[in-house]
Amino acid sequence: MATVAPSHPGSHPTPPPRSRVRRVRALAALTALACTAGLGALAVTGPAAAAQKAPLSPLAVEGRGASVPFTELEAEAATTNGQVIGPDRTYTTLPSEASGRSAVRLDAAGEYVEFTLTKPANAVTLRYSVPDNTAGTGITAPVELSSGGSKLKDLDFTSKYGWFYGSYPFTNTPGDKPHHFYDETRALFGKTLPAGAKVRVTLPSTTATPWAVVDLADFEQVADPLARPAGSLSVVDYGADASGAGDSTSAFQKAVDAGAAQNKEVWIPSGTFKLTDHVVVDKVTLRGAGPWYSVLTGRSSTDRTRAAGIYGKYVQGGGYTGQIRPYEAGGPSKNVTLRDFALIGDIRERIDEDQVNALGGAMSDSTVDNVWLQHTKVGAWMDGPMDNFHIKNSRILDQSADGVNFHAGVTNSSVENTFLRNTGDDGLAMWADTKNNVKNSFTKNTVVAPILANNIAIYGGKDISVTDNVVSESLTNGGGLHVGNRYPGVSPGNGTDVSGTFTLARNTTIRAGNTDYGWPFPIGAVWFDSRDSSIDKATINVTDTDILDSSYSAIQFVSGTTKGVNFKNVNIDGTGTFALQFNDPGQASFTGVKAKNIGFREPVYSCLGSSLNITQGTGNSGWNEKLPATYCGEWPAPVYGGGSGPTDPTGPTDPTDPPTEPPTDPTVNLAQGKQATATSSTQAYDAGKAVDGNASTYWESQNNAFPQSLTVDLGATKAVKRLVLKLPPAADWGARTQTLSVLGSTNGTSWTTVAASKGYRFDPASGNKVTVDLPANTSLRHLRLTVTGNTGWPAGQLSELEAYGS
Repeated sequence: MATVAPSHPGSHPTPPPRSRVRRVRALAALTALACTAGLGALAVTGPAAAAQKAPLSPLAVEGRGASVPFTELEAEAATTNGQVIGPDRTYTTLPSEASGRSAVRLDAAGEYVEFTLTKPANAVTLRYSVPDNTAGTGITAPVELSSGGSKLKDLDFTSKYGWFYGSYPFTNTPGDKPHHFYDETRALFGKTLPAGAKVRVTLPSTTATPWAVVDLADFEQVADPLARPAGSLSVVDYGADASGAGDSTSAFQKAVDAGAAQNKEVWIPSGTFKLTDHVVVDKVTLRGAGPWYSVLTGRSSTDRTRAAGIYGKYVQGGGYTGQIRPYEAGGPSKNVTLRDFALIGDIRERIDEDQVNALGGAMSDSTVDNVWLQHTKVGAWMDGPMDNFHIKNSRILDQSADGVNFHAGVTNSSVENTFLRNTGDDGLAMWADTKNNVKNSFTKNTVVAPILANNIAIYGGKDISVTDNVVSESLTNGGGLHVGNRYPGVSPGNGTDVSGTFTLARNTTIRAGNTDYGWPFPIGAVWFDSRDSSIDKATINVTDTDILDSSYSAIQFVSGTTKGVNFKNVNIDGTGTFALQFNDPGQASFTGVKAKNIGFREPVYSCLGSSLNITQGTGNSGWNEKLPATYCGEWPAPVYGGGSGPTDPTGPTDPTDPPTEPPTDPTVNLAQGKQATATSSTQAYDAGKAVDGNASTYWESQNNAFPQSLTVDLGATKAVKRLVLKLPPAADWGARTQTLSVLGSTNGTSWTTVAASKGYRFDPASGNKVTVDLPANTSLRHLRLTVTGNTGWPAGQLSELEAYGS
């Protein structure tokens, strides 16, 4: 894989120790680092800065996205005597994770952000960030919430649920690539404030924290608690403790078992209930007084893998492959209703094999309605086979991994009218792992700021619909909307690759697409990836779609061949670089696709020549005027606001004539940072690791599937005299011989063998590296290593492929 795998908790095996070498650069004093402005550019300061115009909100798109009960106000558009940071989309900066890519920093006692209510409200949810500590366990700092000079509440801002480090799999230990900065807290005022009232968030002191960043406030009018249904069973009657002091797990399990046996609803009254393990539900309704009143929380103090969660029964041989306890077996559960409560967990780390999700297991013919899920690993990780499962009218916030994942054989199921923000991985995902996902839909949802991967992602499956959604602020290693034949279990052999009809209709992406730390090129807002097998069995219709203010390209095709994609009535307005980005062959039709405010001077990127297969209908504009000529060169820096980029007097590059650059320094590694692809990859060990300049990271192909190839695009035709191939120098990498050949191409289509197949000995005693000398006068743009054998592991492995001109 050329991009780090979104986690897929509960199913991915732990990477084997022999192939895990990871570099973590410890920070001597993280707090000192975090106190600087380096995590976000400062824009304005002053006694009380006038409000500035807020960026386009994902909640302002009429007729699309979730219908939410709150009014969202951006901090940078409020009154403040703090400092506006951003806008900035650079990964690992505070503004990049903020809604609209801007926020307000408070770093002196008494600094504040003051919001003016546009509607009456009696409650607020604040999104914020405070720094980590040097131990990586987080800090907690008080802030004041007031209105008209009177205190409403004392609140705590904490970083114990945020601040992850490094590349996937992440760590809580302070080091490089800090991210997942923000968290959210909520409060009831105890009274209703009228429209026009001012609500101030004040940092009273810098003793507990040197700074706090406020991103936004969601104000709402929360209704009174719901009444207990007549004839229901209360969890309190079975011993549950509404104070949150005692462990209520056993009481909840007894109550839901009794409810199922007696065919009665089970009631969760107002209160906070501590759960330290799963409550398994089947043929029962579990409902509360409302998500602001009935709150489940907690985790085991002795077993990291046990925490509050409402689970259906697992299906033996299904998507979940871990240990199944007797009372969890016999799934799927059926006829379950979960509604009107919150599950606010206490998960502070990401360990994918731990089943510490808010909702899980398998549930058929079941509904989740009006729940608030926060601070768990995944909001809802559903392991099929299961059928007719629906989540609606809910909020999923601040997860350490995905928001929702339909995994392995989920059919006729949906997520509807649900708001998601600050997930640690894909916001909404379907993963057809070994068992097919069929006729599922994501409809009228709003997905904001996934910290890794995509807002909405579909990995394999048949007859899938993604409609009427709004997505914004994707950050790294993913885009806004994604369809791919990728990840374990998604394959033609399993019948789980993309097939049937995929409908992507009436969606809006805002500030979507981003950089990828596994690839030397960025990802588009709407993108297709065929790395594990060609997408050639489906009709994919992308219609009536708005792709707005994209961070890089609007539409991208990458890794393998993607066919059968039809774009109709698509509005592209604002890109950082291109309208269309073809890294790999695509076959697509375009009708009524209009583009404007393109960031780069050339609207289409492609080095494919005749392999680029575009069929044009009527009504296209703003991107197609220069075809078949396309741009093929170095990746441009993004330009926002409709910039055209630097002027090129020579015009576009002819796709049939790849550029040849002048001679470069012969001591420079020509391959470092260039586009790399592979015939296959295992887990997070993608092709980009072989050209990242770090010998401790590496590419590894699929096991027991020789031959395997690694291909690097040098960006232009270059004279190459020798290659240096490396494996990690760590002591746990034993000596091995890899049999491989080297091929070269100037156009990516016609290949010539430049070094015949032979065995190369990698030995830690000599640095675990070998040199391959190429014939004199070798010139190539595309460099390919084909591995046919490895005595140390049944896969191709390479930590660095270095190419030199001397």
